Amino acid sequence: MAVKVYGPSCAAAKRVLVVLIEKAIEFEVVPVDVFKGEHKDPEYLKLQPFGVVPVIKDGDYTLYESRAIMRYYAEKYRSQGIDLLGKTIEERGLVEQWLEVEAHNFHPPAYDLTIHILVPQLAGITPDQKVIEESEAKLVNVLNIYEERLSKSKYLAGDFFSLADISHLPFTDYIVNNMGKEHLIKERKHVSAWWDDISNRPSWKKVLELYKAPV
Repeated sequence: MAVKVYGPSCAAAKRVLVVLIEKAIEFEVVPVDVFKGEHKDPEYLKLQPFGVVPVIKDGDYTLYESRAIMRYYAEKYRSQGIDLLGKTIEERGLVEQWLEVEAHNFHPPAYDLTIHILVPQLAGITPDQKVIEESEAKLVNVLNIYEERLSKSKYLAGDFFSLADISHLPFTDYIVNNMGKEHLIKERKHVSAWWDDISNRPSWKKVLELYKAPV
């Protein structure tokens, strides 16, 4: 039975789909139009009471929050497809560490840049330049730390591709390809090499084919 992934072409849904593809898990995308408020429909709220996306249904099992879904499938199908958690407890610790770094340090400024650059472009409204400048400055500090880390290992958690790298794919793609901020990645040698590597994985390219819209 195929896993049902409820969600629009948003960053959180994309990272979930990359994991499913890397683990060779059959899935079906169930579109949820947030612009029409479908994420607030009573039926959807039975799946996700907070009214956000994505949600998965795996038979009778329902799970939301994209990073929780990623961990669930990486563990459930650990012996299937590529290992995304690390082979030792120490490697797993580093995967978890960089997932937390992504969630608490990288995601907030990257998200704010997206909201204040891409959304105004799509909606035809004036962006908040102050928020853009503050978010970019925060992101610069984060990426400088990444540059140091990636000078010592091929991927964030070590010399193996993991959930930590996958979690960065959607918003880094927005930064590089949709916001005119590609210099943030490209001017950092090791971050740029890392991005070129992970963004060329077949799983990510397949997700981009599934979701053509920029946000």
